[in-house]
Amino acid sequence: MDRLLRPRERHAFSGFTKPEIDKMETMLEESEEQLLNQEFCKKIAQKFNRSSGRAGKPIVKWTEVHSWFQNRQKDIPKNMHVLPKVSPSNGTNGISQMPKEDGSKAGERIPDLSDLEFEARSSKDGAWYDVDIFIGHRFLGTVRVRFVGFGAEEDEWVNVKKAVRQRSIPLDHSECHKVKEGDLVLCFQERRDCLIYYDAHVLEIQRRLHDIRGCRCLFLIRYDHDNTEERVRLRRLCGVRC
Repeated sequence: MDRLLRPRERHAFSGFTKPEIDKMETMLEESEEQLLNQEFCKKIAQKFNRSSGRAGKPIVKWTEVHSWFQNRQKDIPKNMHVLPKVSPSNGTNGISQMPKEDGSKAGERIPDLSDLEFEARSSKDGAWYDVDIFIGHRFLGTVRVRFVGFGAEEDEWVNVKKAVRQRSIPLDHSECHKVKEGDLVLCFQERRDCLIYYDAHVLEIQRRLHDIRGCRCLFLIRYDHDNTEERVRLRRLCGVRC
């Protein structure tokens, strides 16, 4: 299985995707009061960055979300009042349901995870891949996943507790201080034609002054799958799992 590429470098922000704009337009119609709130904008930016639709694109900053809402509100005449959309009640109280394959009760409730993005570890090479959809699940805590960019022939049954987790987000240059010795991170190995993402632990950190290029620190990491060690820059690390 060839690894679906993630960005090697972070370039200047080039704009929102159409699904992101559609989502913000909906938010603009539903509630204008909290749109310029910093914490709200940070949550929106984090949600966009976890979306599979932003794979291969620059990360979204909360200030860019804030600016978008601010500019759009200026475009709306002050005498226009936008009414919130009313969703029909479905009696589930915000709780999703999944079809059961193990004979359990059909009405069993599970948390709504529709806004989250996940990654799963392939049993074929031990690397982590972005999950497109969950196709089904079994009684013994396994789910069948389809990976982003791959067809049904590459679907796999994986263990939910050991091989599925929330999608790892590339670290920004300003976040290098969050990485500590002993942390578990996702790091990509550069191959000839692709990037392969593996779990690794940080063994040592050489802190250096940042320059116009961003973070210049060096991180000595050890890959969990083969115990090899390598010194890497921050751009190759995703997420921090203590």
